[in-house]
Amino acid sequence: MNKRYYLALDLKDEPEAIATYEDLHKRVSPHIIASIRNSDITQMELYRTGNRLFMIMETGPDFSFEAKALADASDPLVQEWETLVGTYQQALPWAKPGEKWVLMDPIFRLTDYL
Repeated sequence: MNKRYYLALDLKDEPEAIATYEDLHKRVSPHIIASIRNSDITQMELYRTGNRLFMIMETGPDFSFEAKALADASDPLVQEWETLVGTYQQALPWAKPGEKWVLMDPIFRLTDYL
């Protein structure tokens, strides 16, 4: 079954850091795109307001956060990318130690009322 996930993360609240982070995402390497697609992520979008980021991620039936994390941990180019973008990111105040992107809880869906 396909699923959709919503996640949040903060950037460092510095205009230069935010601009650099956005610029990095205008030229993501084909290897990083392939690593995303190979984990059965079919669509990913990032949105920003202030220094808060929101990710919408659509996945196929074979996606797993655990499998993605294992694949990423063993891929030096993904680790290099994560280290680079990590210099501009900061954890949400309620994130667990070492947690970057935090899953958001759904609270309203219009389709539930239709």
